Amino acid sequence: MHRMSLAAYCVICWRRMGTSTPPPKSSTYWRDIRNIIKLTGSLILGGSLFITYEVLALKKSLTLDTQVVEREKMKSYIYVHTVSLDKTENHGITYQARKELHKAVRKVLATSARIFRGPFADTFSTVDIEDHDCAVWLLLRKSRSDDRAARLQAVQEMSEARHWHDYQYRIIAQACDMRTLTGLARSKESDLRFFLHPPPLPSLKEDSSTEEELRHLLASLPQTDLDECIQCFTALALSESSQSLAAQKGGLWCFGGNGLPYAESFGEVPSATVEMFCLEALVKHSEIPTHCDKIEANGGLQLLQRLYQLHKDCPKVQRNIMRILGNMALNEHLHSTIVRSGWVSILAEAVKSQHVMEASHAARTLANLDRETVPDKYQDGVYLLHPLYRTSQPIKADVLFIHGLMGAAFKTWRQQDNDQDLTEKVSEDETKYTTCWPKSWLARDCPALRIISVEYDTSLSDWRARCPTERKSIAFRSNELLRKLRAAGVGDRPVIWVSHSMGGLLVKKMLLEASKKPEMSTIINNTRGIIFYSVPHHGSHLAEYSVNIRYLLFPSLEVKELSKDSPALKTLQDDFLEFAKDKNFQVLSFVETLPTYIGSMIKLHVVPLESADLGLGDLIPVDVNHLNICKPKTKDAFLYQRTLQFIRDALAKDLEN
Repeated sequence: MHRMSLAAYCVICWRRMGTSTPPPKSSTYWRDIRNIIKLTGSLILGGSLFITYEVLALKKSLTLDTQVVEREKMKSYIYVHTVSLDKTENHGITYQARKELHKAVRKVLATSARIFRGPFADTFSTVDIEDHDCAVWLLLRKSRSDDRAARLQAVQEMSEARHWHDYQYRIIAQACDMRTLTGLARSKESDLRFFLHPPPLPSLKEDSSTEEELRHLLASLPQTDLDECIQCFTALALSESSQSLAAQKGGLWCFGGNGLPYAESFGEVPSATVEMFCLEALVKHSEIPTHCDKIEANGGLQLLQRLYQLHKDCPKVQRNIMRILGNMALNEHLHSTIVRSGWVSILAEAVKSQHVMEASHAARTLANLDRETVPDKYQDGVYLLHPLYRTSQPIKADVLFIHGLMGAAFKTWRQQDNDQDLTEKVSEDETKYTTCWPKSWLARDCPALRIISVEYDTSLSDWRARCPTERKSIAFRSNELLRKLRAAGVGDRPVIWVSHSMGGLLVKKMLLEASKKPEMSTIINNTRGIIFYSVPHHGSHLAEYSVNIRYLLFPSLEVKELSKDSPALKTLQDDFLEFAKDKNFQVLSFVETLPTYIGSMIKLHVVPLESADLGLGDLIPVDVNHLNICKPKTKDAFLYQRTLQFIRDALAKDLEN
């Protein structure tokens, strides 16, 4: 109003000046000058005051305390901007003004990026980045390059960083993509600060437990059109968990069936035991891709993570959880879900474990997640011993370890036991004692090898069979293992087979089967040598002993096939000798000379000299029993040194190239 009044007054004055009778010339002139000065001065003064006020208000609203900002930059955490849940804050003039201001700033930044084409123009902006942070953001940009070599180089440089602040590792952890995160987990030197803690797990339902949730997960999976063995595992797990839940809720025991071993009192069934039954069934289900989808959709990843954290002191539980996760990782469409659930952080820590079983299971899962550098797929029972991580060392050959009856992928290949406690040996120098000599000794002596250990279930008796309806012959097992090994890329490089006891029979059968299939011909062509540790080519006394007292042991099919009069064993031996006649691979055999104690009462020479004689290559007797024939006493022992020499000689040309 004041401004309008002032303007009107000015207009009236000018009209009067133009229409009135001119006064005396001298007085009129100075009066007009004074009026113009008053008018102009008022306008200038009022405008200046208004502009000054607006500038000060704008400056106050946009000024930041730079000292506070600099201090916050050096914090060991990162702020994540969140939207307020208070809807009243998202309305009003202030909110709209800020919103428009942010839009304008973004347009300015985008325009400047296009003009200057700086190193961060593609994905990240240079705005508010200090000199010491440029390397971090440059590596992040490089890790998303279209060039695969550049991405791998970026991950390697990140893993080798040692001078960064804690918050810089966290920047990578929050900003990197799934591919980079997996690569960091598979890098030996990576700092664990690259990995965020897994997100909080959802709360259990009221009046529920992990055991009950596990049972519900298992029951939610398809129960029809399944292999007999999967049906057996599932039925056993659901039965045991039902009895356990009834006991926990005050129900009476059902005395009978599989619950009898735990019916010593009216207490609860050990939850870890019931969970083991459910996990073993889930392992079998996770071998079916569509069932993996069901496990993920029903919250299985979070439930398995909860169990993993609850049973840190139970390796058997953790082992089966890792087997399930490794099987799920075979399905690439589940990779993003596995990463988002926080499993990569757990795996990155587990792969650095001193326990070979924990490290190898984690390495298998991470390798299945790492499609950037690993074209092969490691199915259940195929475990990496070396290399566990990404490596710049070219891999020139494969060495495969196949255990025997009642053996395992890791324990079969440990150093020979002595009076020391095994739990103390884990922390000791591996050159003095190792729980897996192929991983500790052979990998160090021949770093250009990929070392794989294979595991499969066996039993001496049907009483101890883990799956009563499972009757797996040597022929069935060899086909199954051959398929899994080919999926892992076995045959693409020169191969050495190392086997103990029944494992040697599987090797022979696998090579015979591969020779009949054109798609498996690379395995035959690339086989350079085979090592047999006390393999019963002509049968075993153990089989004869078991058959003679079958009313006690109820010998399994595997044991029956090892008897000297087994037609399958004789056919296998004859066919293999015929097959090997024109093949260019070397053979080395070791055989025990000492008897083996089975329990405290039975002493038995499991594989005698005549049975271990393949009829090809060298046969070396060693003064050990059947169990220790594949367990060297020390790294300098004859058993290991002769094995190492054979591998080097058989692969001499390949390792040189």
